[in-house]
Amino acid sequence: MSRIVKHNGCVYLCGQVAADASADISEQTQTMLDKVDALLKQAGSDRQHMLSATIYLRDMKDFSSMNAVWDAWVPDGYAPARACVEARLARPELLVEISVVAAEA
Repeated sequence: MSRIVKHNGCVYLCGQVAADASADISEQTQTMLDKVDALLKQAGSDRQHMLSATIYLRDMKDFSSMNAVWDAWVPDGYAPARACVEARLARPELLVEISVVAAEA
């Protein structure tokens, strides 16, 4: 698995999860998005160049808490196309995962 794939001016990030899987949904979401920031920077992109995001939640009851962190993180006017689905994640303590596609800056 590649953490970052670049092709034809697009950056594809593999699924990112929280740094601390024992944290609550808000903290898991924030640390997951911090990882996205670092990977986008490494790939020559940033939040303002995101094209799409797919968010996987272990339980949809966490949607509003996750979404509050997401809304604060996405720059005004740069929200990507996004899907959010409930899914069984790789480890039961993981509450959220994200995959991102962005344009190179």
